[in-house]
Amino acid sequence: MVVTTSATPGEPLVVRTVAVDLAETDSLLDLLPSDAPVTWLRRGQGLVGWGVAAVLRTSGTARFRDADKWWSEVTGRAEVDDQVNEPGTGLVAFGSFGFADDPGDSVLVVPQVVVGRRGDRAWLTTVGVDLTEVAPVEQPLAPVGLSFADGALNSEAWMSVVADAVARINAGDLEKVVLARDLVATCEEPVDVRWPLRELARDYSMCWTFHVDGLFGATPEMLVRRERGLVTSRVLAGTIRRTGDEVRDAALAGTLARSSKDLEEHEYAVRSVADALEPHCSSMNVPEVPFVLHLPNVMHLATDVAGVVHDAATVSSLLLAEALHPSAAVGGTPTAPALRLINEIEGMGRGRYAGPVGWIDSHGDGEWGIALRSAEVSGNTVRLFAGCGIVAESVPEAELAESQAKFVPVRDALTT
Repeated sequence: MVVTTSATPGEPLVVRTVAVDLAETDSLLDLLPSDAPVTWLRRGQGLVGWGVAAVLRTSGTARFRDADKWWSEVTGRAEVDDQVNEPGTGLVAFGSFGFADDPGDSVLVVPQVVVGRRGDRAWLTTVGVDLTEVAPVEQPLAPVGLSFADGALNSEAWMSVVADAVARINAGDLEKVVLARDLVATCEEPVDVRWPLRELARDYSMCWTFHVDGLFGATPEMLVRRERGLVTSRVLAGTIRRTGDEVRDAALAGTLARSSKDLEEHEYAVRSVADALEPHCSSMNVPEVPFVLHLPNVMHLATDVAGVVHDAATVSSLLLAEALHPSAAVGGTPTAPALRLINEIEGMGRGRYAGPVGWIDSHGDGEWGIALRSAEVSGNTVRLFAGCGIVAESVPEAELAESQAKFVPVRDALTT
């Protein structure tokens, strides 16, 4: 099912991008009003937007192809005056896609206003509105009267699910499965998503802070970036919690880098990404040894896969995201039995959690992360998500502790 709405259905979008001076603006989030905000930021660079010029909602197995076809039609009709010509200028859409095929509810939205910053350049893009400059807006208020409760499963029930998965792996049903759990926060008043976005962008600046249609977070994992013929993907799998003691954390990083359990989990994820990208690339670089990525709360084994695409004229960054989703980092290995097991025993609907989230431009270039370290806000309620890769050596109590560590970024962003 596809439902499309537009400010002026059937009419071309009139788009204008101009350079602006944002030297006095500390954070692009300072410019973001509460009118349908969208966000994609890392280390102070990226895009924010607001208002809705056009939107597509789609679902099911064809959700990526529906969105790509719609986007091609929208960009083909658009009248674009781009005076900056940087990645992220001109006509841009922000998207968030369902993890599973059923129901697979997904969204692609074109904001009325986008403000971007890359290096020492900044720009303002407008779609059908008359705006020549932007200024800081009234800042959001913190959530009021916050309380947390178990989601679909409590801790004991979730550990039982993990134990079931380990038994099936050891029986030879599959090699790895990623199991997620949720946590529900309730507030006395509706939550302004701009508050946790500001906290996440500040505390997890090395991650990609995102928000599209209620789904927000700070993901450390880049599913795919395509820019001017080059494609990259950052794979994370294998996690250990930080203690806050530098000496102890350095030792833990070494332990992680030597852990057979975590190296096995990581190898599955890297292999799945490389196999999915290979048909689209004329050459690829897949490092043999991962590095340890240090985040404020956890450390991950990480590998950056890169390649030169040969089919950019026909395969957009969104279709590359479809080819990569779901990687072993969020589904499992082999993919089909892992997804069946998730559907059978996980006990909750993921929605758009662990699905692709990001943006695409009129050339098909863009950045698509995996919606991890994330939550979905709806009125007074925020639903937090965390997932863990389960392999033969997994211990339920350790996986529970890892999931609790992965709740920390969003939980802290709500309570700070």
